[in-house]
Amino acid sequence: MLLNRKISILYFVNNIKWQILFVITFALAVGFLHLRPEFKGVDIPLNILTLLGTIVTILLAFRTSQSYERWWEARTIWGAIVNDSRTLTRNVLQFLPENESVERKKFAERQIIFVNALGETLRKVPLSPKVEAYVKFHNINAVNLPNALLDEHSHQIGQLKTEGKISDFQQLQLNEIVSRLCDSMGKCERIKNTVFPRSYSLILHILIYAFTAILPFSLNHNQFVTEIAISIIIPLLFIAVEKTAIIMQDPFENSPVDTPMTSIAQTIEINILQMMGEKDVPAKEDKGLYYEM
Repeated sequence: MLLNRKISILYFVNNIKWQILFVITFALAVGFLHLRPEFKGVDIPLNILTLLGTIVTILLAFRTSQSYERWWEARTIWGAIVNDSRTLTRNVLQFLPENESVERKKFAERQIIFVNALGETLRKVPLSPKVEAYVKFHNINAVNLPNALLDEHSHQIGQLKTEGKISDFQQLQLNEIVSRLCDSMGKCERIKNTVFPRSYSLILHILIYAFTAILPFSLNHNQFVTEIAISIIIPLLFIAVEKTAIIMQDPFENSPVDTPMTSIAQTIEINILQMMGEKDVPAKEDKGLYYEM
C-alpha cells in the first residue's frame, strides 16, 4: 500500500515508460511533419476529438472506480480479519482458565500462522521461515494451508467441548468467529481468482491510442511547441490513469499498491502476543519505504 508521506513518482513512471517513449516520439514526428507545407492541410474536425475524449473519460472513470472498489474491498476484508483475530484470542482467554495455558497458546500461535500463511498464499510467494517451521513441526500437508489451519481451530474447539472445558454456548461463539475467518478467506480468494474483463480493458486501451493518434491533427499547426506539448501531456494523463486502475485492480499481486497483508499480519501478531501476556513482543518493522507490504 502506498503511503501518503512518501510517494515515488518514479514507480509510476517506470510502469508507463514505454508508453511515454511512444507518445513523445509520435508527437514529435507529427509535429515536424506539420512543418512541411504538404502536411499542413491534414486536419481532423475538433468535434470528433471531443467526442472520443468524452468516451475515453467516461470509460476511464468507470474503470478506475471498479478497480478502487476491488482494492477497498480487499482492505475491508483484512480489517475484518484483524477484528476477528482479536476477538478469537479474547474469547479463548475468557473461556479457558489460566491453567489451560497450553490450549490458549495453541490458538494464539495458530492464528498468527494463519494470517501470515493467508497473505503469502494469496501473493503466491514462498512461505516465510516462521510459517514453514510451523507446517513442518505439525506435519501439515494441505493444498490450502490457511483452510487447514482453520480446520485445526475447529478441531480444537470440538475437543475442548468434548472434554467439558467449554460450554455449548462458548463453542458456538468460537465456531462463529472461525466461520467469519473462513468467509474472509473465501472473499480474498474470490478477488484473487476473478479476472477483470479483458475485453473492457482492450477497448479502453484502443480508444486511448486512437485519441492519441487523432489529437495532433486537431490542433493548431502554427503553434509548434504548444501542439507537441498538448499531444504529449493529455494522452499521458489518460495512460497514467488507466495504468493506475490496472495495478490497483489486483490487490494481492506482491506489488507496492497491494493490500498491506504483511504489515497487517505483524499487527495481528503483536496484538495477540500482548493479549497473551507475552513479554518478548517483536516491534513492528518500519523499512522507511514509500509503500507498506
